[in-house]
Amino acid sequence: MAETATIAEPARLMAEADDPARRPVVSLLRGGHRRAETGHPWVYSNEIAMDAAAKALLPGTLVTLRRADERPLGVAMFNPHTLLAARLLDRDAARPIGQRFFARHFERALKLRERLFRAPYYRLVHAEADGLPGLVVDRFGDVLAVQANAAGMDRLEPVILDALSAALSPAAIVLRNDSPARALEGLPLETRVAVGRADGPVPLEEHGTAFEADVLAGQKTGWFFDQRDNRDFIAGLAPGARLLDLYCYSAGFAVRAAHAGAISALGIDRSEPALALAVTAARHNGVEERCSFRRGEVFAEAAAMATAGERFDIVVADPPPFARAKRDVGPALRGYRKLARLAAQLTAPGGFLFLASCSHNVAPGEFAEAVRRGLADAGRAGRILRNAGASPDHPVHPALPETAYLKSLTLALD
Repeated sequence: MAETATIAEPARLMAEADDPARRPVVSLLRGGHRRAETGHPWVYSNEIAMDAAAKALLPGTLVTLRRADERPLGVAMFNPHTLLAARLLDRDAARPIGQRFFARHFERALKLRERLFRAPYYRLVHAEADGLPGLVVDRFGDVLAVQANAAGMDRLEPVILDALSAALSPAAIVLRNDSPARALEGLPLETRVAVGRADGPVPLEEHGTAFEADVLAGQKTGWFFDQRDNRDFIAGLAPGARLLDLYCYSAGFAVRAAHAGAISALGIDRSEPALALAVTAARHNGVEERCSFRRGEVFAEAAAMATAGERFDIVVADPPPFARAKRDVGPALRGYRKLARLAAQLTAPGGFLFLASCSHNVAPGEFAEAVRRGLADAGRAGRILRNAGASPDHPVHPALPETAYLKSLTLALD
């Protein structure tokens, strides 16, 4: 891919310098400030006085929010066309939102990650929890993958790129603006190299195991950093085990387990590019003779293996989101129940079963109940050894418990 400019293309909407004194003012309805004043970073359209001036603002405009009594509430990114109308950036309405603002947030996020991890492979910015609503930044050494899921962050792209470049001097910044969340904000989907050069998969390392991430075309930003701690736990159970990795993607669980001493690891996924990266990872880590991968639809493959009497000491099932919207929750829970049944049937007596859900619309209790029913359907009993979420580079905003999207259960089955 050809080298690109270090800031957004001229044809894109450029962010104007933020002057708090000249910002548009958006007023809240009486009582509309209450949730925000308790720490919630979002303000909904039904809490806002949507007059003609507010409705005329461009999506992503920086505004000063005011309570009904005209006292300032803070500075926010505003979108008059969405239910989630305002995302607070700072409680000080006089704070300019520019490169200094982002530099301060990136510095704080970087210091935290450097305390958590020795190697530079992690989620650097996790949206609201890091004080930057709608912005995700994943770090792969000197390559950054950036995703802007809010119109305001999209408008501020040049400032964000400059601040990231100043903070980390990356060799490349890839914009992975292809998330379904962007459609809710009225934003186009795109993948673009905004800084430097990126031609293909980039290397990453996890506890001494080498992988490659496809930051240009892989799922999400190319890698699932959120499952790091769960991969650690499964790797600790792996010595001498036979492992099955369903929805293996690029084989984070399978290769980590083989590298930790599993005698065999089989990964199944329907993505050929992901499986190619899995093969490469197995080869890089010298475990290609103990790893095998095949393309297939997981439910069909799992049912066929269960009917054939195949059993594994560890079964991992980490599917993509089954419920992308609230209307999908019912079918999703039936899917998790079926997956739990099939996975349990494939788990040997005395073996371990790991099941995960990244559907933020599915509550932890609902997921646990679907798993319980699936185990009962399979006629299996067991114990929950570990109930875990995402790794700590995916912090949760205290006022947004629903953003603890990842749920996982590790069970020992009789």
